[in-house]
Amino acid sequence: MKSGPKKRRQSHGSAWHWKQTDSWYYTEPGTKKRIPLLDENGERIRGKGNKREAEIALAREKLTWSNQDSAPNRGNWKVVNVCSEYLQYCERGVANGSVSQGYRNNAVYWLNSLCEFCGAMPLSEFKKVHVQDWIDCHPTWKSSATRRCAIAITQAAFNRAEEMYGLVNPLKGLKKPKENPRLQSISPDDEQKIYEVCNDRFRDFLFAAFRTGLRPFCELARLTADDVEEHDRGMMWRVYSSKTDKPRKIPVRPEVAKLTRELMKSAPKGSGKPLFRNSRDRPWKSTNGVSHYLRVKSKLGWSEDPVRGSYACYTCRHTFVHRMLSGFWNGGVGASIETVAELIGDTPATTFRHYGREWAQHYQEPLWQAIGDSAARSSSSSPQKSTKQTKPGKRSPIPGKSTKCRRSSSKSRGA
Repeated sequence: MKSGPKKRRQSHGSAWHWKQTDSWYYTEPGTKKRIPLLDENGERIRGKGNKREAEIALAREKLTWSNQDSAPNRGNWKVVNVCSEYLQYCERGVANGSVSQGYRNNAVYWLNSLCEFCGAMPLSEFKKVHVQDWIDCHPTWKSSATRRCAIAITQAAFNRAEEMYGLVNPLKGLKKPKENPRLQSISPDDEQKIYEVCNDRFRDFLFAAFRTGLRPFCELARLTADDVEEHDRGMMWRVYSSKTDKPRKIPVRPEVAKLTRELMKSAPKGSGKPLFRNSRDRPWKSTNGVSHYLRVKSKLGWSEDPVRGSYACYTCRHTFVHRMLSGFWNGGVGASIETVAELIGDTPATTFRHYGREWAQHYQEPLWQAIGDSAARSSSSSPQKSTKQTKPGKRSPIPGKSTKCRRSSSKSRGA
């Protein structure tokens, strides 16, 4: 017997739990979109046992349905409302540690700029072309990284508005400029020239950056003595990156370990002081670090140089990766992509995409072997040479063919 149609367990407008995400949602009457329920801190309510808390959150949400100014899908949202909601989310994230201060500052800069351009525009009229016009009206935003950042934060604001309030996202499918990282590598001679015009504090900071590959300001500048561990094989650093939100441990070279022990005398364990500080005894930040590096390039006359003029503090990280992949400290034996990715805190896919094709020996060596390069074959495990010489007038065996098969076939023909 055919069963009847399934009945909905709960009507639209009720709180319901989704096992796949372990979160509570509701569906506004007249729509089909699920909207997550949030607590007072703006975080999703999780756990099947938190039904009471979900119902309270839904009651707070229903109060906004009668408010025409804040109700979703009413057609009266503007671009400034979306930006304001996202900035409030960033402020809450900074307070509870889920959003970094740097990301919040970037969001404030980009979204305020967007609101100055078209903040009063209704969301129903906002199109992708308006984002492109906003970017084009700033002639100083030439770098693809700058444009990518502006579009990424704008898309994040509208994605959250769609997820939280069920608004139609007008920026779906908007493509960001192609990623074009600057992957220059500083030579040892240029490195020494930099040290000659630096003060002692900035020299120590760059010296460690060249030999660890850490991100200068979100990793290296925050390192304290509490993150240093001594082992039988040497020193290791416990590194936490606000960019990836993942801790990792890395070994450091002996010269860096020696410098670390000297710096720990003025910033011992328990003091909370960063090991690398500027001349005012404050942590290095991107603002004062960049200004120091610009003065270095000006003193060396590199500002107008087409190659050296693009050097920055982040170039120390690229230089470390280049030296690791080329075997600079290991007798010419380069490290693998996976090893370098673990040291610098990136995924192997990202590391290979940025550095592998240009610098990695483990990628280039098979290419040399594929074209039959003799040096590449001799460096690898070469097969034993045959002592049997080919008689004059006879053709040498074809590579890949078995001589045994040829002899057996000749016997069969003779028979």
